[in-house]
Amino acid sequence: MNDHKRESETTDEPTTQSGLSRRRLLGTAIGGVAAAAISSAAQAQNTTLNAAPNQAAVSADKPVSAKRIQQSVCQWCFGGMPLEKLAEHSAKIGLKGIDLVGPDAWPTLKKYGLVGTMTPTHGITKGLNRKENHEECLSVIRRAIEATADAGFPNVICFSGNRAGMSDAEGLQNCAIGLKQVVGLAEQRGVTICMELLNSKRDHGDYMCDHAAWGVELVKAVGSLRFKLLYDIYHMQVQEGDVIATFAPPKITSAITTRRACRAATKLTTRRS
Repeated sequence: MNDHKRESETTDEPTTQSGLSRRRLLGTAIGGVAAAAISSAAQAQNTTLNAAPNQAAVSADKPVSAKRIQQSVCQWCFGGMPLEKLAEHSAKIGLKGIDLVGPDAWPTLKKYGLVGTMTPTHGITKGLNRKENHEECLSVIRRAIEATADAGFPNVICFSGNRAGMSDAEGLQNCAIGLKQVVGLAEQRGVTICMELLNSKRDHGDYMCDHAAWGVELVKAVGSLRFKLLYDIYHMQVQEGDVIATFAPPKITSAITTRRACRAATKLTTRRS
């Protein structure tokens, strides 16, 4: 986050009869209201704590119960934490699953009632925007679809690849050609293929699927409910900004299967939106 410099105060603003500037007077009034509010809040908090001294401790251990938002974590965000520990704590706080872990990890997830929310496939830079990559990428995607369906899990990931001088229009066409060769299998097995939107400004230079509008056009070109976008809030805030405005239109929301903040908290007990 960039530091913001505070504007210097001017000395020529109007003053009251008592010699106080309007800004200082207003600041004093606001400060008094804030102090009163803080005092009232503190009293209310003390009353609550006195009535139920163990409530805070109970809430800390209480898992998510409403589950209006289905949340998951990415294993790579937690460094060298063993999968067993990550799965155990994820289940304890009410998360739904873990992203980007393959079949070797799935028995551990199932042990704790978790879902493999997004099965990994091919790499990021060498993707579906080039026909010469199709054979390699599509074979990995097919295997992932079959394994994911057999496990009863919902999604597999894919990537556009980098531009490397290719136009976005040509890359979109090539991605659609490739995806149409595997989306039929995804339909048959009840698995959704998701292409991730990543920023090319900071983390994944030259990546092609770096704008929501491009991704939506690809979804239209493929024309299947079993191909959608993985809308990563972190990446799209970096790339496009104003994610509420770009995410809100129906043409985008109907094309998106998952929203997540990739740069999640590093502590298991912390959940960020």
